[in-house]
Parts: sequence; C-alpha cells; structure tokens
Amino acid sequence: MQIHAVSLAAALLALAACSEPPGGNGAAAAPARSPGGFPAPDRPVAPAVTDTWSSGPDRDAADESGQLIRGLQITPGMAVADIGAGSGYHTLRLSPAVGREGAVYAEDINEAYVAGLKREAERRGLANVKIVVGTPEDPKLPPGAVDRAILVHMYHEIANPYALLWNLAPALKPGGRVGVIDIDRPTQAHGVPPGLLECEFGAVGYRMVDFQRLRGGVGYLAVFEPPAPGQRPRPADIQACDAPD
Repeated sequence: MQIHAVSLAAALLALAACSEPPGGNGAAAAPARSPGGFPAPDRPVAPAVTDTWSSGPDRDAADESGQLIRGLQITPGMAVADIGAGSGYHTLRLSPAVGREGAVYAEDINEAYVAGLKREAERRGLANVKIVVGTPEDPKLPPGAVDRAILVHMYHEIANPYALLWNLAPALKPGGRVGVIDIDRPTQAHGVPPGLLECEFGAVGYRMVDFQRLRGGVGYLAVFEPPAPGQRPRPADIQACDAPD
C-alpha cells in the first residue's frame, strides 16, 4: 500500500507539472475574459441589493436630479437613457425635464424593477418613458438614439463594465455624453474611486470631459465623451485596469 501511495503522489505531481501555464516557471494564467472577448474587471463587483440607492427625501434635499440635469446640460427634447433605472428615482424626474418631445429610456437587467416602474409611469401619465430590459453586457438601447446616458449609484454593481460600455457607445448620438454619479470609495463598499472609473472608461475609448463634486453628500458626477464611430477598441485589445491598492 505504501508503494501504491508513493506512485499515486508521483503521478499527481507529474500531472501538475504538465498543467503549468505556457511559459513555465509558474507563469500566471491569462486574465479571465467573457465569451465576447471582454476582460473581467480586476476589482470586486458589489452585489445589487435593492432597486433604490437611498431614500427620496435625502436625495431630494441634495437636489441630486437637479445637479445631474444641470451638470449634463439636459434640455427639453433630449433622449436620456437611465442605465440601471431600478425603481425609477431619476427616470420619474427626467421625464418632465425632457418634455413631451423628449424620451427617457429606463433600462435595467431586472425585469421586475422596470415592471414596477412601468406601472408607476403609466399611473402618472408619463408617455415619454420607454422601458428597456437589458443584459449585464448590453443595455439593448436603439442605435444612435440617445443624447445622454446616466449611471447613478450603480456602476460598482456592473459585472461586465467593459462589455457594457462597449455596447453602450453605438446608442449615443454625435455629441452624446455619459454621466456617472457615484461615491469615492472602494467598489466593494458600493462606490468607485474616480481614478478607477476614468481608467475603465478610457480602456473602452471614452474620455472624461468634466468632473465635479456634488453637494449634499451624494458623491461626484463624472462626464464622459464616447469613442467616435469606428474608434472603439476590439474587445480582445481591451485591458482591465489594475485594482486600486
């Protein structure tokens, strides 16, 4: 029995040696990539625990929607995509801001969230609210339809940020902008350090064009210009940003 045990141990060691990553000498395995060729983020992804980031009165007191609308220069007639709309805090406030000639695409990957939002929008008679059920990789927005896209207190919950940003770009009109509101803290604590946010957007070809700290303790607003048509990198060429120390 001892001979058999030694032989088995030797065989397992040999198998492990044969399984060593290419390059030998304990070379690290290649970073994980999705079936579409996009890299996985090199940092924790916060779990989505609710369809509402915070209570309405707190955000109302900070005038979060007003700061967002002014910071992104959202005007009547525009089409705005509320990515990760959840219960619709911003969707319901953007609807009157863009008016009857505008549109708000309320997008979420959780169909139950937007089903409730759809009922509330209908109850209020907000005919310019359009419900969209996306996926973690693709917001499923119509091409060339969006003037502004917003991601509010949810970027840290996106499991496939590089894929989502890559698939979001074609939905933006010329001159379109993407605005992110988040808190400056680690992603596992439901925030995003601004440097990491700029790096991840930059890896997909976006450029930060504005950054401002918001009043009322609701975080910061970062504004990005999307890559021009034909300028998005190939998914295989996108490199994940290093997680902050």
